[in-house]
Amino acid sequence: MAQTSIALLLAAALTGGTAPAYSGLTPVETRTAALAPVSAAAPAANTVKPNLRACYDGKCKLTLSKTVRFRVSPRFGVTRLSISFNRTSVRVRATGPGVTSQAVLGLRSTGSVNGIGVRVVSLSGTKAVLSLAPVRR
Repeated sequence: MAQTSIALLLAAALTGGTAPAYSGLTPVETRTAALAPVSAAAPAANTVKPNLRACYDGKCKLTLSKTVRFRVSPRFGVTRLSISFNRTSVRVRATGPGVTSQAVLGLRSTGSVNGIGVRVVSLSGTKAVLSLAPVRR
């Protein structure tokens, strides 16, 4: 009989009911905590990858947290840009078949490499924000 009462009590607890009156036990109250949804850790804002494909035509805005390399249209006379930075400067290097061009820029300065204009919007040791746009010829 004790095993039956325990089984009924357990069944009542699991279903949110109360123990039967004849069990000799007090009713059991069950509480369930609302669970927060579990999600994968979201990347920090400064580690989000920039959309480098958008820069193929030489026009885009980039927020960088590390050195990047990407393809650009051969109409600029180069096919790749490499952009690195530290807390005081941004280095933009353009390469293509037999061509290398480079610009080193400081905070809020502008320059160009092979027809691609570069403006340094903001700069720190961990992040650089740049605006690229084709230079009118």
